[in-house]
Amino acid sequence: MRHSLLILLCLCACNPKTEENVSTPKSETSISISETSLIILGNVQDGGSPHIGCQKDCCKALFKNPDKDRKVVSLGLIDVESQKKYLFEATPDMTEQMKMLKEACSFETSETPDGIFLTHAHIGHYAGLMFLGKEAMNASKAPVYGMPRMKNYLENNGPWSQLVALDNIAIKEITNQDTIDLSAALKVIPFTVPHRDEFSETVGYKIIGPNKSALFIPDIDKWEKWNESIIDQIALVDYAFVDATFFDAAEINNRDISEIPHPFIIESMELFKDLSEQEKAKVHFIHFNHTNPALDTESEQTKLILSNGFNIARIHDVITL
Repeated sequence: MRHSLLILLCLCACNPKTEENVSTPKSETSISISETSLIILGNVQDGGSPHIGCQKDCCKALFKNPDKDRKVVSLGLIDVESQKKYLFEATPDMTEQMKMLKEACSFETSETPDGIFLTHAHIGHYAGLMFLGKEAMNASKAPVYGMPRMKNYLENNGPWSQLVALDNIAIKEITNQDTIDLSAALKVIPFTVPHRDEFSETVGYKIIGPNKSALFIPDIDKWEKWNESIIDQIALVDYAFVDATFFDAAEINNRDISEIPHPFIIESMELFKDLSEQEKAKVHFIHFNHTNPALDTESEQTKLILSNGFNIARIHDVITL
């Protein structure tokens, strides 16, 4: 009992927010969202934490005592007015994330999301679709939103093609910069970003709610490779969830960064340093590699990010739209 209480207190204490529209509920069971909102369902890079085969200190303790809040990056979107819910990314943790999303709704709803938005075909972002198949949920025409190459990849490669053939999923093709009207007051706009597009395009999403909007870019190569200015894009929204895979180069001393390009957090903070306090507060770093010290709420890197006026997306955070 004392151990459970300690965990609960830690969850309440971590990641203070500067914005009045961001809250961190005391536990996942206490969440009941009564207005259109986003909920953070995961903030870790594709491979999860602890990471398969990892022998570093960042993983050793977690193999023995897993942290239930280390989930692969995902957002939930709850439309209270229309009583619908949506999932951004189909991760290997989708089983629990779907349940978290359902239980956060203040209205009666089914287990299956009313739509699943995919960003690209890297394992942490689409592999969870396997749980919709006949070996598991055996879902019926779960709507899955994907770009043309993503749609083609799922339709023409097993085991994903079986999900299509058996009507476990119904793929909704989306197009760069074309608005998807989920309701009169809720819209989603996909936009392409540069990334390693081996099997599909890579997109980010702009999510426009009744009152506020959010940017979701969990994966991108370096900011300068994009044909848009991230600073300009931040100015157009109220929240920006951006790629924070690595804090700096020290984490990847055994990998060639040219093979896995991402903007380092220290690079992003340098790029954003001249933003106003209000603009900085829009930035929520997300999609942390298992080596990233910012996953630790007490690390010096976490303290540096927060002291510079930025935020760290933590599981169970609720963002009102």
